[in-house]
Amino acid sequence: MESNAADKPVPREINALLSDERLILRETQRAVTPFGGIAVFISFLGKVGLVEAVRRHMPICWKSPNHIDPSSTFTAFLVAVLVGARRFAPTSLLRGDRALQALLGLDRFPTDDTIRNLFRAFGMGEVQRLYEPLAEWQMQRLAQRDEGYTLDLDSTVLERYGKQEGSLKGHNPRKHGRPSHHPLLAVLSEAHFLLHGWLRSGNCGTSRGVEEFLKEALALWGQREKIRLLRADSGFFEDKLLSFLEQRLLPYIVVAKLTPWVKRAAQRVEQWTVLDDDYAAGEFRPKLLGWRVERRFVVIREQVREGRDSVGRKLIDVPGYTFRVFVTTGGDPPEEIWRDYNRRADMENRIAELKHDLGADGFCLKPFFATEAAFRAVLLLFNLLAEFQRAAGLPTYREPATIRTQVLTCGAILGRAGRRVVLHLSESWGGLTTRIPLLDSILNWQIPTSPKLETAPVT
Repeated sequence: MESNAADKPVPREINALLSDERLILRETQRAVTPFGGIAVFISFLGKVGLVEAVRRHMPICWKSPNHIDPSSTFTAFLVAVLVGARRFAPTSLLRGDRALQALLGLDRFPTDDTIRNLFRAFGMGEVQRLYEPLAEWQMQRLAQRDEGYTLDLDSTVLERYGKQEGSLKGHNPRKHGRPSHHPLLAVLSEAHFLLHGWLRSGNCGTSRGVEEFLKEALALWGQREKIRLLRADSGFFEDKLLSFLEQRLLPYIVVAKLTPWVKRAAQRVEQWTVLDDDYAAGEFRPKLLGWRVERRFVVIREQVREGRDSVGRKLIDVPGYTFRVFVTTGGDPPEEIWRDYNRRADMENRIAELKHDLGADGFCLKPFFATEAAFRAVLLLFNLLAEFQRAAGLPTYREPATIRTQVLTCGAILGRAGRRVVLHLSESWGGLTTRIPLLDSILNWQIPTSPKLETAPVT
């Protein structure tokens, strides 16, 4: 039964832009939302038990009798980011979306100040107590892979405008001299899963603290599945990190910095395996200054061609070619090492999705750990979206912005049928017909479980 609320006429008329048709403007008391499709995602969240997990581990507790439950505020923030909020202030726009509030089961949507105050209550301990158990809760549902997972390391720059804690001048390729934060990320490539993330000060080097970061990431991962390979760019080319990986028996491929020692060794390679007319592969095993052991280096030589940019670096003594050099513990042929590393390019897409689709660079507060809490919440949402696609049976991975456009965005009107609340999805936006297969897939989805082994101790 539709709502009996009468439409209130407003004496306004306009002309259609491309015709002379007169349009009458009126307002309505019906609850209308452009995000009716989010019902599919809410069904998924209920299936995996997000709200129960957040309530179980939420370290913040308010004493005010009029407070909104911190778990509800946290969930509301995730939904605000999901539908497109890129700053704290726009989250307040959802306070007028009564249909979305009905989907969430909220009597009132928290204001942007309520959300800010929640994250301001986080210190270092609260961040650990909330996000580490939630990460393990998500990892339990990752599918098993006999060949193991590939772990990709990378860092990015989040530009800041203000005087936030940790917002310092450092490497900033886009805006030189602009204060920033410099987070560190570890991604399980095959699952599109953000295993771990650190927010760091802007003056940190790329590899600063990476050994401790990996200790935390590997402790979270435990012995669920084998890490078949770790991949990283030249910012992580340091003997300390390579020795750490070798001590942990973790295979790796890391891009080598073309220092004078590496350049001279690459120039001396005599045996080349020709891959095609433009590429050749070779290898050498030097012991660089300060290293205690020799390591295997793989070098890819590419012929310079007109009208095509080459990825590698030119060497003065070898004109006409560019070179890319990798250090690795792998025993595969050089060309296979190169091809395996090239699959890491997808890591850049994950970072771009975090920043451009989910606004990971936009939620910033003055306290450092408040900013990190918001940043980690966005990482949590990213993983939920990736898992949602697996549960819904989507054939290929889609970016968060694509999911928002194709699934979540759908005009809808809230109504009633007797005592039951009904959400009417607009047929012209795909309606319920295009979303029933997704709902059925989620309903019939068998949640995979990883082996429950003891978490590896931090050493």
